Amino acid sequence: MKQTIPSSILAINNLATDEKVGIYARLIPEWIFDEFGIDRASFCKDGQRVIDFQCKAHSRSVEITVKRAASDQDPMLYLNMADTLYQQLHVLLVVFNDMDSKRYNIDVDQAGNPTFLGTSSRNITEEIAAMEAGLGPGQIRKGLRAFKNAVPIFEDFIIGMGHDLFLIEPLAYHNAILFEKYGFNYTQGKQEMQKIHDEFQPGGRLHDALNNDNPFRHQEAWKTVRGRSWAIHDGILGYKFSGAQMYKRVGHHADVNTFPDAIW
Repeated sequence: MKQTIPSSILAINNLATDEKVGIYARLIPEWIFDEFGIDRASFCKDGQRVIDFQCKAHSRSVEITVKRAASDQDPMLYLNMADTLYQQLHVLLVVFNDMDSKRYNIDVDQAGNPTFLGTSSRNITEEIAAMEAGLGPGQIRKGLRAFKNAVPIFEDFIIGMGHDLFLIEPLAYHNAILFEKYGFNYTQGKQEMQKIHDEFQPGGRLHDALNNDNPFRHQEAWKTVRGRSWAIHDGILGYKFSGAQMYKRVGHHADVNTFPDAIW
């Protein structure tokens, strides 16, 4: 691996502002600048800044926020990455929002308090509407289906840092299945994913727990990735889905598939 940039987020963050921002800008897909008319030099559109980099000196993390317009409530692209204790790159969260799609307020409860995307509390009415619109748990809008094309950009960035892999944490079941599709493997959680698949089969514990009286656990939910993910989000496992961690090795597809012939 030919190293062309510092080998850690900490080292990049300790560079001069223009230098570190120039490095992190490599992570923004070129089509975003072209399609939405964002100036590559100033990160502005119509004279207003729409791209923000949170990369303070001495910090081991970076946040990149890209808005389609400065007045937008939500980002079109959000990326949060950090160093691990072993100097590997850990993608904590990456989101591509379709800003032309309807917004579902699953991120706040009916009193206006944050739900942290349904992990601390829930807005059931909005979640049902999001589910019926084909979204997965944690989604406030439809995605741009851009993650597949973003993986090579991450890989190029990793090569520039002198590494050969990066880590990512699936926040929900459907995220893990999506990451499998794009070549990721597990550092932990693979056996749990296989167990979940087995228990959703007819006669399994999770399959038997499905019930049409609960919209998140309807009897056909086991057949699809999103159906399973909503049932898991609703607590069908008996515990929160957490602990899975995955990685992508540069230029390698792991061929992991814990949901054979998956239907979304």
